[in-house]
Amino acid sequence: MLKKDCFYLGKIVKKYSFKGELLIKLDTDEPEIYEDLESVFIDLRNNLVPFFIESSQFHKSELLRVKFEDIDTEEDADALIKCDLYLPLEFLPKLDDDKFYFHEIIGFTVEDVNFGKVGIVKSVNDSTAQALFEIDRDGIEILIPMNDAFIKKVDKKKKLIIVDTPEGLIDLYL
Repeated sequence: MLKKDCFYLGKIVKKYSFKGELLIKLDTDEPEIYEDLESVFIDLRNNLVPFFIESSQFHKSELLRVKFEDIDTEEDADALIKCDLYLPLEFLPKLDDDKFYFHEIIGFTVEDVNFGKVGIVKSVNDSTAQALFEIDRDGIEILIPMNDAFIKKVDKKKKLIIVDTPEGLIDLYL
């Protein structure tokens, strides 16, 4: 399994018991849908390795307490602390047409209702306070905030995003 075929699920943050149990901080708005997983991929030295889950339950609502098969000691558990967890993309819940996962819109065309064709989404920058569309317009990078008020329509079939940005925003980059 390759990382490009997966999504980031969370990180192993600490040990829970001397029996090899671990606590995982999930990176999701709906942690409850991941409580009964059979397995996950753990990033070990840049290789995704499958680990099977014996049991899991929520611990203090925000962390998932997990017991992996064949991880039976504190030493086994220590080796996994701070490792990232991944799941195949097909495990992502389906979204309504107007909602999307960031990886889905790469390559979509962005059109502004006033400006016209802006360019192609090359990535999404979510490391800032406001996530940004990173759009390529013939070699020029244009950043548009992913604000619900700006996004008018997402057409997944046509790979098109219609936005209505404040006057002059796109011109700042040109």
